Amino acid sequence: MALGRMEQKDWYKVLGAKPSDSPAELKRKYQKLALLYHPDKQAAAEAEAEVEERARRFLEIHQAWKVLGNEESKQEYDLQQREDNLTKEWPLHEQIYLEDMSWSEDEQLYTLSCRCGGNYSVSKSETKDVSLVCCDTCSLVIEIL
Repeated sequence: MALGRMEQKDWYKVLGAKPSDSPAELKRKYQKLALLYHPDKQAAAEAEAEVEERARRFLEIHQAWKVLGNEESKQEYDLQQREDNLTKEWPLHEQIYLEDMSWSEDEQLYTLSCRCGGNYSVSKSETKDVSLVCCDTCSLVIEIL
């Protein structure tokens, strides 16, 4: 899933923030930028291209706040960012379909043997939320399609 997606904007960068910033700090940074780029705050003599760029930037800032200002969507976004970073940083062994993994009815677990002799394991309850699975022995990762 992570490999097939288009590159997503870094909403923290848009706000000049860090993932570790508190909700109050995120809000302060958003409000500062929103005031700076708000269409009503633009000088009448500005060139049309500058007005359009400021309006685009304001919309981008607003979108960043919609994602990061809500605890639920921020959490989802942070998880997605971590998954994307894993895909970039960890060696991706292969992409595999869930149905190609071995199923254990007793354990309610899908498994796949890794080339190192270890296993990739994902429980049935995790299959909706997980797309990257680490080997239990080495640093290789598979992506579940």
